[in-house]
Amino acid sequence: MKMLCIDGGGVRGVFPIAILQAIEEEYETPVGDLFDIISGTSTGAIIAASAALNTSMQEVMERYETYGEKIFERKSKVGLFKSVYSDRYLRRLLKQAFKDLSLKDIEKPLLIPAVDITHGKPYIHRTDFGYSSENELSIKLWDAVLSSCSAPIYFPPNNVNNQYLSIDGGLWANNPSLVCITEALHHFKTDLSDIRILSIGTGQQNIDFTIEEDRYWGIRQWLPFQLPSLKVMPKLLDLAMDLSSESVSYHSRLLLRENYLRLNTALTEEIPFDDFTYMSQLKELGRQVFDGHKKQIAAFLNE
Repeated sequence: MKMLCIDGGGVRGVFPIAILQAIEEEYETPVGDLFDIISGTSTGAIIAASAALNTSMQEVMERYETYGEKIFERKSKVGLFKSVYSDRYLRRLLKQAFKDLSLKDIEKPLLIPAVDITHGKPYIHRTDFGYSSENELSIKLWDAVLSSCSAPIYFPPNNVNNQYLSIDGGLWANNPSLVCITEALHHFKTDLSDIRILSIGTGQQNIDFTIEEDRYWGIRQWLPFQLPSLKVMPKLLDLAMDLSSESVSYHSRLLLRENYLRLNTALTEEIPFDDFTYMSQLKELGRQVFDGHKKQIAAFLNE
């Protein structure tokens, strides 16, 4: 069973899109046809849902380039009294991409981690492969993806059918590889030895928390301000997502050994998930990683 797992990371989603676009060009087939199950968190949910519908990665890239600056147009400098960003353009992007499709309409097994904050629990949106209720399957695809993208402070929680509020799945499954392993074992009754995962990150951050004389850390250290604009840098959220992804990669590799292929790269500088000015750099990094792992990718897909 081949699975594709895509990390969260905001604008850094351009990195996995570039890799998947290169795969589509190399194999002349939609990337969704190369996998049995697809999963993605946050920005990875947008990419995963697109792949499940066989939307070309070139089209997905164009949407990111069109909407990136609009999505990350600040409505609040600090996020103290309201979310830093409105979800207006993100919602528009998702509705344009996924139309009126519900989860029950998607044939490909698709997993989208989110968080149900109304009931205080992790949540997985699933397409129809025999284990979801009619109520769950009636949720619109764009609504499920929006839930997984709603990063705290930066976007408002998503109200799902007036049943519960949902936020970014990256809080517990920024790398959804373990979600996929669990799903394969529990729902698909697959042996661990038969599970193969291609996991794609969004760049490994080098987040600098410099030692300071002041040992009483507050919001200025965890969410530093850029002066004079008072723009808040999401360092704490970036750190949490990065640690989550790398720890899941470590455990997934221990479980699957050579059946776990992780494509990621160290970033030369901090690239906040909301800074669209790095898109070109991230596209180039994605192409470089693909070129550097062609043999491993070919071995994974052809086995």
